[in-house]
Amino acid sequence: MKTNTLTVVALALLVASCSPKKEDAPKPAEAPEQTAKTGGFVNGNPCNITISGINFTKSVNGADSLVTADANGKVTFKVGAKKDYFNDPDGKLSNNTAPILLTEVDNTKPFTLTAKVTPGFTEKGLYNAGVLYMYVNDDLYQKFCFEQDERGKHRVVTVRTIGTSDDNNHDVVNQPWVYMKISSDGKTVGSYYSLDNKEWQMARLYKNEYPEKLWLGLSSQCPVDEGTTSYFEAVSLKQESIKDFRTGL
Repeated sequence: MKTNTLTVVALALLVASCSPKKEDAPKPAEAPEQTAKTGGFVNGNPCNITISGINFTKSVNGADSLVTADANGKVTFKVGAKKDYFNDPDGKLSNNTAPILLTEVDNTKPFTLTAKVTPGFTEKGLYNAGVLYMYVNDDLYQKFCFEQDERGKHRVVTVRTIGTSDDNNHDVVNQPWVYMKISSDGKTVGSYYSLDNKEWQMARLYKNEYPEKLWLGLSSQCPVDEGTTSYFEAVSLKQESIKDFRTGL
C-alpha cells in the first residue's frame, strides 16, 4: 500500500516538473497621460501694437483692428456678434471666431500677466466676457474670463482646451470689474482674481506643460448677442512669477 502511494506521488511530481510553466499574464497597458497637443492650427496674423510697454505681435481674427488704447493704457476692445473661442466636446457649439491680441513669451522663464477687466455686460449678453489668454494653437489654450452666465450673473470662468474645451464656473462677482492674473514659474501655472488688487483668490492651478513658445493676451467675446465692448486697464506683463501659488501673491 505504501509502495503504491509513493509511486503515485513520484509520478505527480514528475508530471508537474515537465509541464510548461504558465507565464504571468501581460499587464494591461496604462492609459497614456493626457499631454499638451502642439500640432493644432496656429491662428493669427502679424501685427505691431504696444500697450503699457507690452509689444503685441499676433492678431487673431482681426483683433488689431478692434483694439484702441488711450494715453493711460486703458484698452477698448470691441467684438462683433456671435464671437467665441471654444472647442465643444460634441462639436455642436464649436466656434473659434473671437478676436485675440497676443504677445509672445518664453515659457521656460517665469511670467505674470495682470489686468483689470471690465466686460460689456448686457441684458441679452449670455457668455459676454473680457478674457486673458494663454495660446499655443486652436487645440491648445486656456482662457480666463470674467463672464455673464445663464442666470445673468457675472462670474469668474476658466476654460482649458486640450483638443476639446472644458468649462469651469467659479465665483460670482458683484461688481462691474475684477482684477485677473495668470502666473507661471515654468513648472506650475495659476489663474487668480481679486476685487481690490490686494487679496487674490485662486481659480485654477495645474502643471505647466505648454511648449517653450507661448502666447499671452487679451480678448473680448460675445457668443450670443450682437456685439459688445470690453475694457482692460493696468495691463502688466512681468518676467517673474508670484511667490505663493495658493494665495496668488
